[in-house]
Amino acid sequence: MIRHFWLLILVTFFSFFFIQSMVYGSELRENERITNNHLLPCSSEVACVVSWQEESQFYIAPISYHITRNQAKEILLKVLTVVPRTKVIEIKDNYILAESKGKFLGGIYEVEFYFPPNLSVIELRSASRSSKFDLGVNRRRLEQIRLALKDLNI
Repeated sequence: MIRHFWLLILVTFFSFFFIQSMVYGSELRENERITNNHLLPCSSEVACVVSWQEESQFYIAPISYHITRNQAKEILLKVLTVVPRTKVIEIKDNYILAESKGKFLGGIYEVEFYFPPNLSVIELRSASRSSKFDLGVNRRRLEQIRLALKDLNI
C-alpha cells in the first residue's frame, strides 16, 4: 500500500513537470536575444537567470575578466566543451549560444554569454526552453562555469 502511494506521488511529480514543459514551451528568434546591449531579461514564464537585472530574483552576477576579450572568449569556449550535455550552437564576435540538456527530465536549456562593448565582463543568461521550474539547475550550471573560468585565471 505504501509503495503504491509513493509511486503515485512520483508519477504525479513527473507529470506536473511534463505538463509545465508543454504549456510554457517557447524558443527565441535570433534577433531577440540582445537588446540595448544586454541579454534579454527573464520572463516569469520559464525558469531563468540573467546577469544584468540586479534587483530581480533572476539575478546572477556577471563574470569579470582581466585578459583580452578574444582570450576570454576562447577560454570560455574550451570550458563549454567539458560541461556535461552541453554543445555550442552559435558563436559571434561578442556572443555565444549553447544548449544544455537536463540530466533527468531531458529539458533543454539555452545558455548565453554576451561580451558587452567596452566592458571586461561576460553577461550570462540560462533559461529553460520549456519549463517554469528547474530546481536551481540554471544557476548551478552558470556557477560551475564561473568556477572553471576562475580556476583558469581569466
